[in-house]
Amino acid sequence: MQHHEEPYERSETESERLDRNWGEILQELRVTQTGTQILTGFLLTLAFQPRFAELDAFQVGVYLTLLSAAVVTTTLALAPVSMHRALFRQRAKHQIVRTSNAVLKITLVMVALILTGTMLLIFDVVLGHTQGIIAAAVTLILTAVAWLVLPLATRPDRD
Repeated sequence: MQHHEEPYERSETESERLDRNWGEILQELRVTQTGTQILTGFLLTLAFQPRFAELDAFQVGVYLTLLSAAVVTTTLALAPVSMHRALFRQRAKHQIVRTSNAVLKITLVMVALILTGTMLLIFDVVLGHTQGIIAAAVTLILTAVAWLVLPLATRPDRD
């Protein structure tokens, strides 16, 4: 016997819904910002390590691409907060929530690419090109499963 719950309806005004959505986006941004800032900090320090001079041209290219992507991603993760400050009390909550949602999605894609690239770089330096590519592929697949497939599989049934 299957149990079907009635869809949960909130009794809230449009303004309350926007406030709730903005609060949820802020919580997600807090997690994302911390992760992107840690990754960016890690990548920034690599160039100052003694072993950095031993990297081949491919590894340096991967590193510079990752560093650039990390800086862009950190900037994106902070953009909704800056936008909220710039538009505070201008009755722009709907636009802020809509735009922040889009920016957060792009930020997550960028984080997935940075995680993948970081695994490529580290495994490439420690074990070699083939192992780096394998580690990157596994990371990308796991991220796609966790961030795309799992949410799709978890969606409530729409009867």
